[in-house]
Amino acid sequence: MLMPKRGTMLLRNRLLIVFLLGCALVLAAQTPTPSPQSQGGVIEPLPDNQRPSNADRGSTPTVNPPNQPGDSVQVPVPNQAPAREDDGVFIFKKEVEEVQLHATVVDDRQRLVSNLDKAAFTVYEDGKPQVITSFRHEDIPVALGIVIDNSGSMRDKRPKVNAAAINLVRSSNPQDQVFIVNFNDEYWLDQDYTASIPKLQDALERIEARGGTALYDAVVASAEHLKKSSRLDKKVLLVVTDGEDNASRESLEQAIRRLQAENGPTVYTIGLLGNDSHQRRAKRALQEMAEQTGGVSFFPRDVNEVDQITRSVARDIRSQYTIGYKPVRPRVTGGYRTVRVEARARGYGKLQVRTRSGYYAGQERASR
Repeated sequence: MLMPKRGTMLLRNRLLIVFLLGCALVLAAQTPTPSPQSQGGVIEPLPDNQRPSNADRGSTPTVNPPNQPGDSVQVPVPNQAPAREDDGVFIFKKEVEEVQLHATVVDDRQRLVSNLDKAAFTVYEDGKPQVITSFRHEDIPVALGIVIDNSGSMRDKRPKVNAAAINLVRSSNPQDQVFIVNFNDEYWLDQDYTASIPKLQDALERIEARGGTALYDAVVASAEHLKKSSRLDKKVLLVVTDGEDNASRESLEQAIRRLQAENGPTVYTIGLLGNDSHQRRAKRALQEMAEQTGGVSFFPRDVNEVDQITRSVARDIRSQYTIGYKPVRPRVTGGYRTVRVEARARGYGKLQVRTRSGYYAGQERASR
């Protein structure tokens, strides 16, 4: 067989190279370009082995996915992009990090003021005005923890307190996520996030009225559960007790510091207290937890008043303004930041704005 000439071989090689290059170009054109989300965007789906699940009493499980009848439903919140997984769970991650304040405004007669716009508000951090980057005034769902004293002295009060707690849920946004923590000298997560009234009633009726009062430990654990497990930005704790803490490892100061994490919960407290010196200390503790986080403390003379109080708390939560700002001073510097919000509007005299008094920068992000 004759060997081909050198020139013929070179021509064939060149034609082969051209053919291979053409194939490579065709394959490249058919390969899909990665989307911005797959290139490090805002969507971060959970792997299968990290999907939330139910847990037994005594633990602190993550939030249950809202895929069961009666459970709460996830809704988008500002400055977040949703990613849907196959099982219907939505995961959100903020595109623009900001400090969010939930503020209640009342007039000089303590009546709720709910018709203000963004221009009426001024936000100060460490005494310096901040630029408001987001503003909402609508009834958005909240993550709500109901934390109730289960010590021996509460035995006779629990039926009416339980009924008032259920009426709080009934008066709230139907898409709220609610969990129940009962505590005495220990604390239990007796119902994780749900909107099911029967489930909440069952958890509230798990009364083991005994032991001491580990109030601060229960509040801290509940705040951590809100921070780590809830996918809703707006977070609230309702705390009901009839006595002074006498069993916690945490101190009042430590508990308040944990509550003042960045974008931490608003705390409402109800103290069914007497008038002796120990009860005065308990009253101060409940006032501090509420006032430092933008909530309200209530001290009814009789347990029959609790039902009206919880309905008032529901109205307060649903009437709040959500104000966001990006701090002028970088968060990486850390430390405690004081916060003050002022409101002025035509037709009103002196307006009072109730919101958190400050926060520890970066504390929430570090915990996540």
